[in-house]
Amino acid sequence: MVVLDGLQFKTAVSSMGYMNHLVEKSKSSFYKVQSELPSLSRPLYEVLLTGTPCYANGITSNQTVRLSKEESIFHLAVNKGYTTASASYYWVSELYNRAPFNIYEDREQHDERMPIQHGKFYFDDAYPNSHLFADAEYLRKTFNPDFLYIHPMGIDDAGHKFGSDSKEYRTMVLQADDILSLLMPSWIEMGYEIIVTSDHGMNVDGSHGGTGSDEREVPLFIISNRIEPKIYDEIVPQLSIAPLVCRLLNIEPSSQMRTIAVPGFMEI
Repeated sequence: MVVLDGLQFKTAVSSMGYMNHLVEKSKSSFYKVQSELPSLSRPLYEVLLTGTPCYANGITSNQTVRLSKEESIFHLAVNKGYTTASASYYWVSELYNRAPFNIYEDREQHDERMPIQHGKFYFDDAYPNSHLFADAEYLRKTFNPDFLYIHPMGIDDAGHKFGSDSKEYRTMVLQADDILSLLMPSWIEMGYEIIVTSDHGMNVDGSHGGTGSDEREVPLFIISNRIEPKIYDEIVPQLSIAPLVCRLLNIEPSSQMRTIAVPGFMEI
């Protein structure tokens, strides 16, 4: 599961040549997702990983620093006996492993008793996408996780600094697409179920958090033999992603997740 932080839908369409190539050649399905509100990072990490809205889970702001009270995909996977890993921003660790984050102790974590059993966490928003994906590949090759969560921040960082209608923002989207073009062929060959999406978009002012389409509309690419690979016109609610991931992992969604039909998904 790859979450490209801050990637708006329309820039994914215009600047992700490799990912759209997979769609064009019927190798990937493609959807528009409407994010939950507020369209902020930490609340939407919780949405993506627990399938619960912020009024219910209590993660209402980027300044809400505490462990989640919900059962995340990480929790459910570990309870099933699966191995979990994440290369991601430190807020993910604060939600599911330890809070507050200690940069000298929590940068790398390996503990099979934790929801994220193997983690590499960064704390600088300018941490390069190339380094983050290298971290993720190390975790994948070393620990062979059943669920791997990959979360780079480069697109979001460029958007905040220069706005979404800037060469810097589009260049960072192109870079992420290029990295995926190098990694995904082997992932596909090995038979992984692959989801590429975003938490929220970005507006021309270099911000997000409101209700505008640039801030809320994000892409969803899915490569799975359980979903017919084509472009779907129906807008997918972001709350549907966590239970979908559970179904792709063949684990029961939590009691708090709402099972929302995703067009094209085929039950076994």
